[in-house]
Amino acid sequence: MNLVLSPIDLPVRLTPPAPLNDEQLLEFCALNEGVRVERNAHGELIVMSAATSKTSGRNMDLCTELNNWAHADGRGKAFDSSGGFTLPDGSMRNPDAAWILYSRWDALSEEEQDSFAPLCPDFVIELCSPSDRLPDVQEKMGMWLANGVKVGWLIDPKRRVVEVYRPGKETEVHQDPASVRGDEPVRGFELVLERVW
Repeated sequence: MNLVLSPIDLPVRLTPPAPLNDEQLLEFCALNEGVRVERNAHGELIVMSAATSKTSGRNMDLCTELNNWAHADGRGKAFDSSGGFTLPDGSMRNPDAAWILYSRWDALSEEEQDSFAPLCPDFVIELCSPSDRLPDVQEKMGMWLANGVKVGWLIDPKRRVVEVYRPGKETEVHQDPASVRGDEPVRGFELVLERVW
């Protein structure tokens, strides 16, 4: 039987008979190469659509900027959208871009680093794509904060808006900014938005 899903039907949520542990999830991902998968705190697998070419190019630009800054800054490591992290709530999520202090990253074993690292990034960026529903991505930003993110940026090219999230603070909304600047823990990072828009 062929199952055809329209873009309206995505993301797809699959509920396995028992939640997959990280090793089983890695195996599932290996068997389904090219499929973007996350696991929520309830053990559901969330199958997401591939990024459009334009969104992928935007994401590459912001990951490149974050990685270049991380190398120059020297305090932490940057990650792209293919990296998954096992969070304190048991979910496995992969932000579009992330950054972690070396002191936290280096405290992990080689095995932990080579899996879905069991820690929450210090900083994340989520980039809205045409298939994303804004309330879902905003909810995901709340999930990041609940799991320990210090600061998160939600970038929405369609609305030309950057929302900045911090624990215990109101969300800052920046309409059509030329750039957005990081504060702790990524003080000194500035993302020029010309390429993202």
